[in-house]
Amino acid sequence: MSIKITTNQSTTYKISQNHLYSEIADEAVILDLESGVYYGLNSVGVDIWQWLQQPQTKEKLLDLILEEYEVTPEQAEQDLQSILREMQAAKLLEVSEEEILN
Repeated sequence: MSIKITTNQSTTYKISQNHLYSEIADEAVILDLESGVYYGLNSVGVDIWQWLQQPQTKEKLLDLILEEYEVTPEQAEQDLQSILREMQAAKLLEVSEEEILN
């Protein structure tokens, strides 16, 4: 009997390192050290930022949002895609492709 191990590519997201982060009440402010631009996060954004301290797939982030908030899977996915796109455009995220063993 043989066991077949397959691999696939999975996109992971992680916070990039050139930023200062500070929480203020239930919101946060991020300073991009290269550009000097400030960004604000609401409470949901703060949770996502905290989860992104370690590499996460979009699917894992979606699961975390659905566990934490009362939102439909469709709305959660739409909102998550939007914030990931915004964070990536602002260079707040590192995005990589990793092989996952199955």
